[in-house]
Amino acid sequence: MNRCLRALNLLCLLTALPLAASAQTSPTTQVLTDTTGTVSVAVRTFPPKAVRGTLMVVAPPEVVLNNRIDRLSPGARIRGANGMLVLSASLVGQTLPVMTLRESQGMLHEVWVLTDIEAKLYPATPSYSSAAQ
Repeated sequence: MNRCLRALNLLCLLTALPLAASAQTSPTTQVLTDTTGTVSVAVRTFPPKAVRGTLMVVAPPEVVLNNRIDRLSPGARIRGANGMLVLSASLVGQTLPVMTLRESQGMLHEVWVLTDIEAKLYPATPSYSSAAQ
């Protein structure tokens, strides 16, 4: 009887693996054109409510976001330009282009450090904002 349970557990695990892989956010490929020709690059997609900004970690969890003092939430996740998690203490003193999401209390909860290409694709101020006029 125990052999059947082990086989059933293994079968459940094997069927769940493709679902776990698809749950992770994967970069999408965009085709960009510059003066030298067409280039295909991988760019991450962000949630629709994510906001572009400039982040500087002062003394974790204290940060400066767009020249205003802010705070990281207790469970904040910072993803580096390579998509891996980064500790806030390793970013002290650096000014970085980021996309951010806030939690219900208003603290920063999700932070993505942008690559150079992503920083150019997602402008700091939207063209429709009053700051651009």
